[in-house]
Amino acid sequence: DLLAGYKLALVGIGLACRKRTHDEVDFYLGGRRLGSLVAAISASASSSSAWTLLGVSGAAYAWGLAAVWLFPSCVGGFLLNWFLLAPALRRLSRRDNSVTVTEVLAGRPGAPLRSAITLACSLIILVSLGTYVASQFQGAGKTFSETFDISLTSAVLIGSAIVVFYTLLGGFWAVSVTDTLQGLLMAATSLLLPLVALSAVGGVGALADGMAAAADGTFLSLARGFPAVSAVGFVLGLLGIGLGYPGQPHVVNRFMALKDAPGVLRRARIIAVSWAVVVYAGMLTVGWCGRVLLPGLGDPEVVFIALTHELFHPVLSGVILAAVLSAIMSTADSQLLVASSTVTRDLGVGRSRFSPLVRSRLVVLALSAGAAGGALVGSQEIFSRVLFAWAAMGAAFGPVLLVVTLKGEVRPKAKLVSIVVGALLSVGCFYLLASANPWKGTFERVAPFLAALAVALWGLRRRGTRTA
Repeated sequence: DLLAGYKLALVGIGLACRKRTHDEVDFYLGGRRLGSLVAAISASASSSSAWTLLGVSGAAYAWGLAAVWLFPSCVGGFLLNWFLLAPALRRLSRRDNSVTVTEVLAGRPGAPLRSAITLACSLIILVSLGTYVASQFQGAGKTFSETFDISLTSAVLIGSAIVVFYTLLGGFWAVSVTDTLQGLLMAATSLLLPLVALSAVGGVGALADGMAAAADGTFLSLARGFPAVSAVGFVLGLLGIGLGYPGQPHVVNRFMALKDAPGVLRRARIIAVSWAVVVYAGMLTVGWCGRVLLPGLGDPEVVFIALTHELFHPVLSGVILAAVLSAIMSTADSQLLVASSTVTRDLGVGRSRFSPLVRSRLVVLALSAGAAGGALVGSQEIFSRVLFAWAAMGAAFGPVLLVVTLKGEVRPKAKLVSIVVGALLSVGCFYLLASANPWKGTFERVAPFLAALAVALWGLRRRGTRTA
């Protein structure tokens, strides 16, 4: 009943936000009127799918102390976004009246190679976010299925329908407000569960003793026991996750929507980075405590749910379960909006037949139907490819976006090459390197980013540059 009530509240937010959505800019950027709290928490929640709650805690459970590298990586990504990219992107998007990241990169109408850059960006966004949204719907469906004892097909349709309904009605306003609610719930859970788990273990000292006594002799190793060369590759691969943050269109569009008023950005930075510290430190602690309290789990990624059932009353378990669904839904709704803006605004599909707002809603509905279908027919592997989609977009868009906003104009050919090189290298390394290779993460996330960054810097115009 509690979980059902929570979902009804999300629908209510969608209905309330409908009155604030009058045109395309409202639907995709909330009229550029986002305040500090909503911008910070909604951006944070959008960047943190169920991978954050289940994946990070699962990595800590499986790897031990080596998972600690996820903390500087992810918090560092927040710092990179909010202190470097956010102020410059907000100014640039307002100056050029850009609504999407693709518009920022492709330039104003009539710019050289604008169509080619738009097409490349659109294809990367649609493929990456299509996979990402389908995986979120699949995860939401599994959670609903296990909670309410219904078929997976029905669960996926119900879970996706809730996301689609409030997104269709309220657009960016509904997505941002619901993401804020969901992000606050994630943060509260990331405080409560680790503290209760640490108390159950017996405190920090008992946790350290328990970790030292773990059956796996590498549990206290900072590199999972890999030899020196492999250890470097493993650590760099984890740190490379942070490089993906500037290239996520469904996250950085909050910077474009941020209100242009004194103190708004400064307050948003503090809120967002504090959120990241709480959530990632909390999930690492959950994983380590879970290894001591529940050492026999076959699947490390269930440690979050297993500890919840072990330590809390069913009512509180329902609240924490809502946090998992929040992580899923707060990512999916933002990605649906970005994918829709790619189709309607960047590619111009249906421009001659419908008004901008009607087109936007129709495309959200069509994309959602496709993602729900992918969730139903896709294999279990689709969820594991979330990090792949993150890396592909991060390497494709992050380097050139940083150079364009912080340094100035990049020659159109260099922009296009940078985007394509980053995406293709990331995708190629993902498929060509074995998952057990400790250097896989470095080649999939760090090397493509650096290669794309080098191309973008090489193409930097020497005259008429913008500065941050």
